[in-house]
Amino acid sequence: MIKDEDLEILKQVTLLGIYKKEKDESLSDVRKSLIDTGMYDKKEAKEIFRLLREDECITDESLTLKGITLAKEAEILFKQYG
Repeated sequence: MIKDEDLEILKQVTLLGIYKKEKDESLSDVRKSLIDTGMYDKKEAKEIFRLLREDECITDESLTLKGITLAKEAEILFKQYG
């Protein structure tokens, strides 16, 4: 189970990963890539993607306007701390 304090960061990283994906990449490709980096495991990835769908940040294969906005905010936030 994902800790509450980690949840928002994981959601932001995931949204940013989707935002930065290549045109020929799917959401499954992004999920696999984030799992491969050790960001989270398969079970956690499934949970994050489910929550992002519930929050109306992603559809089946893309970001919604809300998701794009949150991804851009995450990008700015991470650049400040990078």
